[in-house]
Amino acid sequence: MSATPQARFGWQALRARLSAGIGGLRRGSELPVRDWVSTGQPGRPQGFDQPLVWVVVALLALGMVMVYSASIALPDSPRFANYANGHFLMRHALFLGIAFVASLVTVQVPMQVWEKYAPWLFVLSLLLLVAVLMPFIGKSVNGARRWIPLGVMAFQPSELAKLAIALYASDYMVRKMEVKQRFFRAVMPMAVAVAVVGLLLLAEPDMGAFMVIATIAMGILFLGGVNGRMFFLITAVLIGAFVLMISFSEWRRERIFAYLNPWDEKYALGKAYQLSHSLIAFGRGEVFGQGLGSSVEKLHYLPEAHTDFLLAVIGEELGFAGVAAVIFAFFWLSRRIFHIGRQAIALDRVFSGLVAQGIGIWMGGQAFINMGVNLGVLPTKGLTLPLMSYGGSAILLNCVALAIVLRVDMENRQLMRGGRA
Repeated sequence: MSATPQARFGWQALRARLSAGIGGLRRGSELPVRDWVSTGQPGRPQGFDQPLVWVVVALLALGMVMVYSASIALPDSPRFANYANGHFLMRHALFLGIAFVASLVTVQVPMQVWEKYAPWLFVLSLLLLVAVLMPFIGKSVNGARRWIPLGVMAFQPSELAKLAIALYASDYMVRKMEVKQRFFRAVMPMAVAVAVVGLLLLAEPDMGAFMVIATIAMGILFLGGVNGRMFFLITAVLIGAFVLMISFSEWRRERIFAYLNPWDEKYALGKAYQLSHSLIAFGRGEVFGQGLGSSVEKLHYLPEAHTDFLLAVIGEELGFAGVAAVIFAFFWLSRRIFHIGRQAIALDRVFSGLVAQGIGIWMGGQAFINMGVNLGVLPTKGLTLPLMSYGGSAILLNCVALAIVLRVDMENRQLMRGGRA
C-alpha cells in the first residue's frame, strides 16, 4: 500500500529536520553521534573519549616496555647488585596497577567535588612540601630531598603540587572572575601562592617541578582572561627570578655552561656527562634505531636511563621513527585535552574547562621540557617523561589528572545529550 503525498511529504520533512539537528550536534560538539534515520539503527553517543584513552594506554604500554629495556642491565652495577633483572619492571607494573585503580575511583568523582575541595588539596600539598624537608620524614637521594617513603612507593609531593595548583588556580580564577582585570586583587594573591610553592621546591631542590608549576599557574591565569599586560609582567618577573637563581648559584651556572658546550673536556665528564651520552644515543639510533633491547648507552654510560633520559634510549633503540611517534602522541594528547577544556567552557563550565586546560599545559609542558633536555635543546633538569618514565608518584598523579580530564569530557557529553553533569 503506497503512502499518500501528504504522508510522504510529512515524513521527508521530519527526516530532514532530524538529520539537520543531529548533524548540527555533530558539528558543534564533535561527538560520534550516528544518524539513525539514514542507518535505520538508533544511535547512542559514546560516554567517554575513547581515542584519548587509547593514546594514554599506548604511551603507558610503550613506557613499560622501554623502562624494562633501559633498566635490565642495572643489576650489573654495584649500586643495584641486589636487584633482579626484572626489579624495575615489576615495580613499574605495580605502579601502573595502583594508578589504574586510582583512576577508576577518580573518574567517579564529580567536578563539583573537586571545585569544593580544591583549596584544601592545595593546602595539603603545601604541608607535604614542608614535611618532605624534615630529615626524619623526607628521603634524600643524590643530594635532593624530594621523597616521602610510604613502603609501596616513595611519594613525591611535588607531583601532587602540580595537580593541586591546576585545581586551585582554576577555582581561584572562577572566584576572581569579576576582578580579573585588577592586578592586586586578582593576580597578586595567586603570585604569592606560587612563590610559596617555589620556595619550598627550591629548598629540596627541584627547580624543574617549580618551572612546571609556574607554567601551569600562568597558563590558567592567561586562559582565565587576566589582562595581557599583567600576564607579560608576571612572565618578566619569573624570568628575572630564574636568571637571579642561576646567577647566584654556582652549580646552576655550571649546568648552563655545560649545556651550551657539552663536548668541552671540562664538562663532558662532569656536568654535561648525561647530555653528551644522550646525544650519542640519539646519533646511534639514526632513522629506525638499533633495535629493541640493543642500546649500548643504557649499559651504565647514560645515568638515569629509565627515568629522566628514557627518550634517549627510545631514540637509540627505535630511532627517529620512534621518537617522532612519541612526540606526535604527546602533541595529539595535549591538543585533545585542550579541546575538552574549550568544550567545557563553551558549556559555561569554566572551572572544569580551566582544570582540563591546566592539565593539558602540565602534560604538554613537562613532555616538552623532558624532550628538550634529552635532545640538548634545554639545560638538564630532573623531570621525567609523563606516563612513560619510571616513577610511582609521577605515574599515579599523571593517571589521576587524566582521569579528571575524562570526567570533564563525560560531563560535557552528558550536558550535550540534554542531561545534567
